[in-house]
Amino acid sequence: MTDNTTRLDHVVLWVRDPIAAADFYQKAVGLEPVRLPEFAAGKEPFPSVRVNEEALLDLMPVSMAERMKMLPGAAGSAGHPVNHVCLALPQGDFDALRARLEERAVPVSDVSHGSFGARGEATRSFYFRDPDGNVIEARHYD
Repeated sequence: MTDNTTRLDHVVLWVRDPIAAADFYQKAVGLEPVRLPEFAAGKEPFPSVRVNEEALLDLMPVSMAERMKMLPGAAGSAGHPVNHVCLALPQGDFDALRARLEERAVPVSDVSHGSFGARGEATRSFYFRDPDGNVIEARHYD
C-alpha cells in the first residue's frame, strides 16, 4: 500500500562543484551519493546525497541556473536564498558528525540545547557550512 501523506522529498542546494560537494557530504556528513557516476559521465544534470529512504539533497551546479527555464528567476536565485537545512540524527551519529567535521577543520558553532523543530525541542544542535557556504544544522532529539 502506498502512503501518500505529505513529506519533504528533496532540497536543492546550489554548489560550484557537485563532485566536491558530494565528497564533502559523503565523507564529512555521512550521506551517501546518488547518481554521482552518472553525473561525472555527463549522463545526469546533477548528483544528490541521500538523507534517508525518503529524502535527498540535490547538488545543483550554479552553472545550471540560467538554463532552468521552468523556474522563473532561477538565475537570480543561484546563491544562498535558504537560511539553513536541518538534519536530525541519532545521538551517536550526531557526535560522530561533529567529530568528523572537527577532524577536517570545518568550523562548527557552539552546541545549543532545546531548540524547536519538527519533533519538538532538540536535546542538542549545532551549525556548520558546506564548502559552498550552505548552512547545515545538525540536531538530535534523544
